[in-house]
Amino acid sequence: MRRIILGLLLAGIVTSCGKTKKKETVAEVTETITEEVKEELAPISNAMMENAVIYEANIRQYSEEGSFKAFTKDIPTLKNLGVKVLWVMPIYPISTTKSKGPLGSYYAISDYTKVNPEFGTLEDFRDLVKTAHDNGIYVILDWVANHTGWDHVWLKEHPEFYTKDDKGEITHTVGTDWTDVADLNYDNQEMRAEMVKAMQYWLKEEGVDGFRCDVAGMVPVDFWDATVVELKKIKPVFMLAEGWEPELMENAFDMGYGWDTHHVMNHIAKGENTVADWDKRMKQVDSMYAADDILMNFTSNHDENSWNGTVQERMGDAKELFAALSYVAPGMPLIYSGQEYDMDKRLLFFEKDTIIKKKGVFYPLYEKLGKLKNENTALHGGKSAASYERIKTSADDKVLVFKREKENNKVIFVANMTKQPVKFTAEYEGEFKEYLSGESIKGTKGQEYDLDPWQYLILIE
Repeated sequence: MRRIILGLLLAGIVTSCGKTKKKETVAEVTETITEEVKEELAPISNAMMENAVIYEANIRQYSEEGSFKAFTKDIPTLKNLGVKVLWVMPIYPISTTKSKGPLGSYYAISDYTKVNPEFGTLEDFRDLVKTAHDNGIYVILDWVANHTGWDHVWLKEHPEFYTKDDKGEITHTVGTDWTDVADLNYDNQEMRAEMVKAMQYWLKEEGVDGFRCDVAGMVPVDFWDATVVELKKIKPVFMLAEGWEPELMENAFDMGYGWDTHHVMNHIAKGENTVADWDKRMKQVDSMYAADDILMNFTSNHDENSWNGTVQERMGDAKELFAALSYVAPGMPLIYSGQEYDMDKRLLFFEKDTIIKKKGVFYPLYEKLGKLKNENTALHGGKSAASYERIKTSADDKVLVFKREKENNKVIFVANMTKQPVKFTAEYEGEFKEYLSGESIKGTKGQEYDLDPWQYLILIE
């Protein structure tokens, strides 16, 4: 049993319970039944971004079938986790020319407006989108604007759309080992126009709600700025940049990657950084980004998992702490396919692999964290985010304590960010409930507290 400590800080929060609307239908045989109402999904809004959880769907590896249909069946389980945005990794046909591995990379696209038959049909994808919308979840597509696969029709019909070397030959992106893709030339205005048309297709015809844009910082910012203006003429969209550059979020993107936050978490878990590095990162975020910029918090994603290691490899016994921190820190938390099932393997990238869907530690943890994120304004992390206040203790090099607050709601996070037990004092008092355990805690000023290695508390009143 965890040693619950703390009566640390300043105040608590009052959580509110969401209510599912019901309606009563009288059948022709006069039998009365009650059924859940499926309301039409509202357009993308700033309000949705405040309390959302985002999920990255790796269709190929999610199930043994590796299909849209197999994934669609499990969408209601994502709703249980508080997911409001579904990011689907590239679903388009994959080029075979210069392909890596037996199945190739999702990011070597041969046609921007078709689906990969490996995953199923366009009708199957439409059912995925409808099911997500019926469950209150928005769908964003992974968009690869920097390059295409070598089988794309543009290479034959419009070679001028591509970057060429000093020999006049089309080349892959300079400075990378992405030999399976051809680099696009953004000096060509016709290519830009065709790219926009392809993105508009998915909004107009297939009902998607936005895009996660691959290596967004490698594409000119002015393209994104102009393109999003055109996309928003069709419908409100949610735009996620695979990039950290503040200029991406000045106009075009709602959210970017919290790469440096992620790296600090990895280094703390390995004992290479301390709480001081977390504090430095939070100050850096305040100075670099505008108040309405959103950063995505994550302990894994498809790149990290396949190339840098599993959460267990990188974070070890600290993995639960950092999962919780990704929810309570400013920003939007990400779940990568398989994390909810305690996945502890590096998924193959260029060939078929399978996630074993067996609930363990993380599904119930994400379920509780998602509920708190969805329902408590003190964890708002969007364009009108809750405040973040660091609270000092007698062991600030080892213990992280901060308060989030908005609309009279407060959440206090307390964590031992080391692999050793720690004792500390904090000059605060109050009566709290530890959110995950439900245990009551009463603390007084000057009281000494104990935390086990990597122990964390989420305090509410």
